[in-house]
Amino acid sequence: MRFSINLPNFGDFADARTVARVAVEAEQAGWDGLFVWDHLVHNKNLRRGVPFGDPWMLLTAAALATTRIRLGTLVTPVARRRPEQLARQVATLDALSGGRVIFGAGLGGPIEDEFGSFGEPTDPVVLAARLDEGLDLLARYWSGHPVTHDGPRYQVRDVTLLPATVQQPRPPVWVGGFWPARRPFRRAARWDGVVPLFETARHGQIPPVDQVRDMVAYVHEHRPDADGAFDVVLGGATDPATAADILAPLAEAGATWWDERQLQTGPDIDRLDPVLRRINAGPPKP
Repeated sequence: MRFSINLPNFGDFADARTVARVAVEAEQAGWDGLFVWDHLVHNKNLRRGVPFGDPWMLLTAAALATTRIRLGTLVTPVARRRPEQLARQVATLDALSGGRVIFGAGLGGPIEDEFGSFGEPTDPVVLAARLDEGLDLLARYWSGHPVTHDGPRYQVRDVTLLPATVQQPRPPVWVGGFWPARRPFRRAARWDGVVPLFETARHGQIPPVDQVRDMVAYVHEHRPDADGAFDVVLGGATDPATAADILAPLAEAGATWWDERQLQTGPDIDRLDPVLRRINAGPPKP
């Protein structure tokens, strides 16, 4: 199992210099990755007056300050991005970081706040269709090969985006979803990893082992290449003194990454000091 630190892109972490500091301390303390949220307003009522940072600028600062840890978003709502622009941002970060990007994708939410506030569609079926078509386009753009595409939502006429990503055929793509909904996990099975939340264990809460086992079995059942590498990325808030005991059964159930997160409903979700304390305590040891 590998270990990452998870940051929202608001509050203290809206400042790219702060995120760079977090990345440096995480790398020095032995963590394997740093992932940031990709939100514009999140929950407008709850976050009103709170500053937000652009996730790709935050990750650029982290990439410039580090040499080893993996970097990415958990997760980017592809449906509210132009795929060609997003492809360029990810490829630029992959080059800058020397091939350390992991791309996390999902439907995005809260839908009414993050989409409806800007006149975007709020029908989850429409957003899911944009996500699927957008992901396929991203993979083609990252290849560095010519792209022509005539789809229901996106059209491309003989475009080649260079440079291609350092990682080929593409950076790893992890797909998020809420278990026990099934469609997001069939989508994740077509890519390189899954980043689940659970209806019974929201952001920052330790997921139940039996549900993790069921989710992993379902995803692997739908994998087109059952022998290919595939990551299962779980997350929550742990105490360094007990983390190893908590994570051992999750690793046995199939988890390959543990993403350390603050409770979303807690007061520390966007504060630097609690995150630094957890980072400096180090990742869980087997």
